Amino acid sequence: MAAGLTPKVSILLPVFDCEHTLAPALESVRRQTLTDFECVIVDDGSRDGTRTIAERMAAHDRRFRVIARDHAGLVQSLNVGLSECRAPFIARMDGDDLMSPARLSASLGLLEQSPKLAGVGTRVRLFPRATLTPKRRAYEAWLNAVRTPEDVRREAFVECAVAHPTLTLRAEVLQRFAYQDRGWPEDYDLLLRLLAAGQELAVVPQRLHHWRDSPGRYSRTHPACALKRFVECKAAFLAQGFLSQTERYVLWGYGDTGKSLNRALASHGKRPSQIVELHPGRLGQWIHGARVIAPAELVRVERAPIVVSVAGEVARGLIRAELTSMGFVEGSDYVMTA
Repeated sequence: MAAGLTPKVSILLPVFDCEHTLAPALESVRRQTLTDFECVIVDDGSRDGTRTIAERMAAHDRRFRVIARDHAGLVQSLNVGLSECRAPFIARMDGDDLMSPARLSASLGLLEQSPKLAGVGTRVRLFPRATLTPKRRAYEAWLNAVRTPEDVRREAFVECAVAHPTLTLRAEVLQRFAYQDRGWPEDYDLLLRLLAAGQELAVVPQRLHHWRDSPGRYSRTHPACALKRFVECKAAFLAQGFLSQTERYVLWGYGDTGKSLNRALASHGKRPSQIVELHPGRLGQWIHGARVIAPAELVRVERAPIVVSVAGEVARGLIRAELTSMGFVEGSDYVMTA
C-alpha cells in the first residue's frame, strides 16, 4: 500500500501466544479477493513465536502492520489496535481462525448496499469437524440461522447472535462505542450496547469464516467468558432495557437456566411475580414469593414483561408459538433468553 493512502477496510487482529495457528490465519487474510486493506496486528506480549510470525508477514506485505506491547489483556489490545485503524470499515479477526477469500468483499458489499446497517457478520463453519459435539453443532446451526436485523434483536439475549470474529463495523460506530472491560465477554457487551443504542446489525448469508473450536481458545478458558459472566451480562442489559420500567416480571422456566437468570436479575432489584412452569408438581407452589402458574394462566394474571429462560431452540420455538397465539408480541411483551 502506498504511504498515506487510506485503505478501504482495516482488519483488527489482536494476538497472544498463537504461533501454531497465526501463519495460516494471516495467509487467509492475504488471499482476500478485496485487496485494498490494512491488517493491524496487536501482539499482546506473546511469549512464543507469535510476534516473529507477524513481523515476517509485515516484512513481505506492507498491508500488514505489527504493534507490539506488554501483556495487558484482550480489551486493551482491541482498543489499542482500534486507535491505529485508518479505514472507514473495521473487520475483526482472530489469530486462530481462517477467512474465506470473499469475506471482506461480501461484508463491505452488504454494508455499502445497506447504509442503515452499523455492521455485519457472516455465517461460520466450526472446525475441526471431527471433534464437534452435538451441542456445538446445534450452536453452529442456531448462529447460522441469524440473518436480518430483526433476527439479531430477537436472539440477542439467547447468546451473542453475531460471531464477533466475523464482524465488520463502520469505523465511526466502533470508535464511538469501543470495547469495555466489565468482567464479562467484551464482544457480547459490545453487541448489546450497540442494540440498546438503536444500531442495526445483520449477517451475510454465506459461510465466510472458519471458526476454530479448540479447548484452549479464549472463549473457553478466560474467566470473563464463564457461563456465570454471560448471565450477568444479560441480566444487566435486561434490567437497563426491557425491564427498566418495572421491578416485577414473569419468568417462564425454572430449570437451571431460569434459576441462574433469576438470581442475576435479583441483584438489579428485578423479581418475578409469577413463574410459568409445565411440571405439574410445581403448579400452585410459591418460589421466592412468586406463584407457579401454567402457561394458560398468563392471559388471566396482571400483565407484566415476560422473560423466557429455557435452553434449547426447539423449546423456545414452541413457547414463541404459544405466546403468539395468546396475543403477546416478542420484543415488547416478552423476550427469549437462554
